[in-house]
Amino acid sequence: MSPTRQLRLALLSLMALVTMGTVGYMYIEQMSPLDALYMTVITLATVGFKEVNDLNAYGKIFTMTLIVFGVTIAFWALGSMVDLAVSERLWHSLRRRRMENRLSKMRNHQIICGFGRMGQQIAKDFARHGVPFAVVEMNPEQIPKLIAGDIPFVEGNASDDKILVAAGIKYAKGLVTVSPSDQDNVFITLTARVLNPKLHIVARSILEDNEDKLRRAGANVVLSPYVMGGRRIASAVLRPHVIEFLDTAMHSENVDLQIEEVEVTPQAEFVDKTIRDSGIRQKSGCIILAIRDGGGSFANNPSPDRTLNAGEIMIVMGSPDQLKTLEAMGSGKA
Repeated sequence: MSPTRQLRLALLSLMALVTMGTVGYMYIEQMSPLDALYMTVITLATVGFKEVNDLNAYGKIFTMTLIVFGVTIAFWALGSMVDLAVSERLWHSLRRRRMENRLSKMRNHQIICGFGRMGQQIAKDFARHGVPFAVVEMNPEQIPKLIAGDIPFVEGNASDDKILVAAGIKYAKGLVTVSPSDQDNVFITLTARVLNPKLHIVARSILEDNEDKLRRAGANVVLSPYVMGGRRIASAVLRPHVIEFLDTAMHSENVDLQIEEVEVTPQAEFVDKTIRDSGIRQKSGCIILAIRDGGGSFANNPSPDRTLNAGEIMIVMGSPDQLKTLEAMGSGKA
């Protein structure tokens, strides 16, 4: 039986004993309900106050029986409380140690700072795509959700160096900060950039005026949910079919179509070849939508004569199987 259930049962037994003692004194000693309750309480508490009335033989026997059962149940309840406290402390200690062990083994993961509605959606998308991640959250109300989802997390302020180090920032690939205020996001970005200069940081900006501050603090990408939401709503009105297609390709969980980015690595079989000669379309079936060069510029709808250079990023569209084939070609193992 669990300590919580034992404690609950002991307290119920104690209440039942109080009720039984009150009724017993009313019946045996003909006491009023208040006097009977008083006698029951002082008897179970063993405080030694004077009886309301001189007890007869049956009353004395009943009192001794009440004391024996009362002391037994009281020790039971006390033992259950101690057991519960020790069990809770032990469980928290084991959970914390297990979490620290998981976090210490994470490499090339993402760190989500803030587990509000936006943070929860980001975590859901990361999990769906198999991206390893950890969460930093200081709101105790969100912790049960993290525990229930078996999500690795660190409880604390993400602008604290020790908290980010505990989340594995030195070995992380990227960080997303979606705290409720721009001020918090600026401090988190500054701290994260100092701890890991190579980190790819995506920050949320509530106010447009703070976007430059976040970029100066070290954010690679700054997104405003209100600006993005407004543009999305406008596009849904102006280009509904385009938005529906992009939603299907980017966010649907069951569709056989995805838009992904693939790096042109030095060992790729199509490196230094033109798109026409690369065999990407013929072998994998993927379509190249755009190419981002080393300078950060995009070549949209590139020409078949465009050469694929090492270090460039291709934005491609295809089914999951087609994308796996392309990734194999990129690694030279196709």
